[in-house]
Amino acid sequence: MVSDMKLNHREKAYALLKADADKILRLIQVQMDNLTMPQCPLYEEVLDTQMFGFSREIDFAVRLGLVDEKDGKELIFSLERKLSALHDAFTESEK
Repeated sequence: MVSDMKLNHREKAYALLKADADKILRLIQVQMDNLTMPQCPLYEEVLDTQMFGFSREIDFAVRLGLVDEKDGKELIFSLERKLSALHDAFTESEK
């Protein structure tokens, strides 16, 4: 029973972190589509702030034992790859 509860908490924690990563991606997508270019200081500030907060969330979940460190790092790297691809697509569309 306790093991099932721990697994359920781990699954919920991972799902919440994944949802937060998706929110960051959508936020940056909207900003790039409607507001600013990637070289804009506002864009960079939003991205830096969001990524820092997300990395702190992952660190907290890892320290609580709710997310494996490897899985947490993969979430961050996956988001970074998606943001990089988004940035590249935006830059290409501007040419």
